[in-house]
Amino acid sequence: MRIIAFVAFPALALTLSCAADLMPTAQEGAQVYADNCTACHGPRGAGTGRLTSGQTAPDLTRIADRNGGEFPRARVLSQIDGYGHGKVARDAMPEFGLLLQGESVPVEVDGVMTPTPRPLAALMVFLGSIQKG
Repeated sequence: MRIIAFVAFPALALTLSCAADLMPTAQEGAQVYADNCTACHGPRGAGTGRLTSGQTAPDLTRIADRNGGEFPRARVLSQIDGYGHGKVARDAMPEFGLLLQGESVPVEVDGVMTPTPRPLAALMVFLGSIQKG
């Protein structure tokens, strides 16, 4: 039994360290943001753009602040990928199909490692990095 634990623990540690290496950086996400989000949310995520519906795009630097200080990964991912559109009109938040393509990386969402398209994960990491308290 000790031999199994001795072998299993390093294997688990190696798996977890590899998963961390696979996670995109905020810099990678900044490029995804620049390519897809600046027209409405502005270059710094402050929500300076006017939408076709006449509304102002939300300030993406205050997502955690609006959520009791926690960055809601599941809700952010759902909003970007289109699953959260029940609350936002389609003309206010377009779907970003290209963000759902490409390799998947493991992202911890509500305590569960979830395969997530790399561009979507990168954008989530970037948005998490620009939060203001």
